[in-house]
Amino acid sequence: MEQKGILLESGTNELEIVEFEVANNKFGINVIKVKEIIQPIPVTFIPHAHPHVEGIIQLRGEVLPVVNMLKVLGIPNGVFSDQQKYIVAEFNKQKVVFHVDNVTQIHRISWNEIEKPSDMYQGGSTQVIGVIKQQESMILLLDFERIMVDINPESGINVDSVKKLGKRERSEKKIVVAEDSPLLRKLLHDTMQEAGYVNLEFFENGRDAYEYLESLLATGSKIEEHVQLVVTDIEMPQMDGHHFTKKIKSHPDLKIIPVIIFSSLITDDLRHKGEVVGAEEQISKPEIAELILKVDEFIL
Repeated sequence: MEQKGILLESGTNELEIVEFEVANNKFGINVIKVKEIIQPIPVTFIPHAHPHVEGIIQLRGEVLPVVNMLKVLGIPNGVFSDQQKYIVAEFNKQKVVFHVDNVTQIHRISWNEIEKPSDMYQGGSTQVIGVIKQQESMILLLDFERIMVDINPESGINVDSVKKLGKRERSEKKIVVAEDSPLLRKLLHDTMQEAGYVNLEFFENGRDAYEYLESLLATGSKIEEHVQLVVTDIEMPQMDGHHFTKKIKSHPDLKIIPVIIFSSLITDDLRHKGEVVGAEEQISKPEIAELILKVDEFIL
């Protein structure tokens, strides 16, 4: 795992996923989130913890929560296999351990190969953000940010942190937001409205957002007359945020638009990826107040 991210050039619209199994089902996690994979070690029980949390472990001096993926996925009576593993992950400025049945392999794929879950089967509280079709099976990409917010709501975007910024003036300037999670789109909508930014256009992925920007150019007017800022996530089916940013910054008419990457994957090790594709700012979720202050700098 030490080489993770090095093989992937920024803005190629590709990712590597770690495939793992829970109760004979295949799931995936972005390799960028994975710090290491280890054999299970003894867990210390925590009284009155969330039902999905088995307890805590100590790993190289750090105390980390262990999340039982059988319970997260609604298999409460399931039993882990003899090949069970711990996936040590880091995102949203937190470290966590996911207890799974087995870790099998790493796949390198393009975001445009990942299908968005159908509304018919995903429901309102789905933990699936993408489906990767294989010859005889499918791999489901899980929304690990949502899994952690369900366990600890305080780890998510909090509108109260924006209220602390004080009374805000309303701004009619247009902001385009690319974010695949319905939950986070709603939270971003509410918090940015609270911050005074009411002219928002949301898209589920970078491809749809980019096509929208191109359609505005077709009107013959300058892009800055329509859009003053773009905020984008990184992990999105069809087109990720790095590729989206790269396409904006390499376009002769769109490159004038400031781009802020707002993602759980903003770390010291990965910040260079956003810099390479030309993003003006990169902010880690869930630091919504910091995002609003940066939006202020570009909008006002």
